Amino acid sequence: MRRISAALAAALLLLSAGCGYVGAPLTPLANVPAKVTDLAAIQRGAVIVVHFTVPPLTTEARPIDKPLKLDLRIGSTPEPFNSAQWLDHAKPLGGIRVDQGIATLEIPISEWTGKEAILGVRVVGANGKNAGWSNYQAVRVVPAPQVPANLKLDNRAEGVHMSWTGSGNLFRVIRRSNANEAWAVVATLDSHEWTDTSTEFGKPYFYEMQSLVDVGDRKFAESELTAPSDITPIDVFPPAIPTGLRADAAPGSIELVWDRNTEPDLAGYRIYRSTGEGPFEKLAESNQIPNYSDRAVEHGKTYRYAITSFDRSTPPNESARSARVEATFQ
Repeated sequence: MRRISAALAAALLLLSAGCGYVGAPLTPLANVPAKVTDLAAIQRGAVIVVHFTVPPLTTEARPIDKPLKLDLRIGSTPEPFNSAQWLDHAKPLGGIRVDQGIATLEIPISEWTGKEAILGVRVVGANGKNAGWSNYQAVRVVPAPQVPANLKLDNRAEGVHMSWTGSGNLFRVIRRSNANEAWAVVATLDSHEWTDTSTEFGKPYFYEMQSLVDVGDRKFAESELTAPSDITPIDVFPPAIPTGLRADAAPGSIELVWDRNTEPDLAGYRIYRSTGEGPFEKLAESNQIPNYSDRAVEHGKTYRYAITSFDRSTPPNESARSARVEATFQ
């Protein structure tokens, strides 16, 4: 008979005394996909656009086993809303697109115009389990809003002036300044024209527009977007003509003073002078301080003066000349 080593005998004794592990058994994972919490829906033109994020994890914060079923449904129910009644009549929707975790679907409005369409979604795992319905979204569907027409962009001193035609009394303006920038809403208007005063000269801007229909509860049905229109504002606008010019003879000079211009891009002033009835010629150029001392004067002569303002553009934009004044140096 073979002899058993002392170590092997001890191991056999230990195994015979218990089950071989320490601690309670692990609870199996439920593998229930997490609930959608960001379902959103809006009417745009002749479709209802639906978006939501597909949950990447289970309710236990573990990766979801594939494949998943996205159970998106649409229906209507009398008020007050009853989820059980809605589910009895809600229609399942197919054709959902998923891109980088975002699900999108466009639903034609033909069946829902004049009704309140209510949407909900749930995510069903490969094991058939789900965590229930998402937040519900209600959309009051109206005939497709008309797209604004004849959008015109004009370069103005105060900014980009926009005008358009089309039915409706509420409009949204969307803008970006380059292809790498996201579109952003810059105005919601109840008129057919608007000036974008936040623009900068020399910088391109792209605009799109929509008409809006108020459907209540602070929600709007949107038209389709107009085709993008672009403009690069250029500063071709001179500062205002200086006012309040006065000329006073002083010992050794004729002193000119005038009212200060208020333009933010003002660079300075140009002083023009004529002797007697002679032609006006540029005498000097000054900074933004509204005064000048003309010391190149002769006793007994009468001088006429006018001034202009100019800005920092290249080349500078210069205003027309101010009202003339005259003074005689004694």
